[in-house]
Amino acid sequence: MNKTKSTAALEVARAKELGVAAGGGAPGAEETSQALESAAPTAAGDGGVLWASALYAADTELGEGAKTIRFECTAGNKTVAFTVHTDAEYLRAALEENGLISGDESEFGLYVKAVNGISADYDADGYYWSLYVGGEYAVSGVDTTPVTDGGEYAFVREAA
Repeated sequence: MNKTKSTAALEVARAKELGVAAGGGAPGAEETSQALESAAPTAAGDGGVLWASALYAADTELGEGAKTIRFECTAGNKTVAFTVHTDAEYLRAALEENGLISGDESEFGLYVKAVNGISADYDADGYYWSLYVGGEYAVSGVDTTPVTDGGEYAFVREAA
């Protein structure tokens, strides 16, 4: 995506406020993130080693429950789709119970730092996770986004 620096900075600030952007960082995370980003993509354009840490590299069906949602993880030039079955009321619980997201608690809720095992650390590498609901940039964080049967959700790893 082509964005001006000011537009990107506003999106990152908004994402951090909503608790959906990547932040902080574990020791060594900066070096790991830089190594992942500097690696050449494979011929398939899947982001090279960016996807080496992924829990799932192909479309997958997970969980049990009365509601079924579609969840996508996009990083680099690759997207993996998940069909998630859940009884969770909110998206955070639906994704955490299947090991698809992790992060740090903040005053705004979960500060998402990894999706499908792929990290994004705005402070270290300028990338963050953007949450989309129904194809639109989310107006709520992962903690307060309700799960609706048949709903479509996505986290996209984006550069500021």
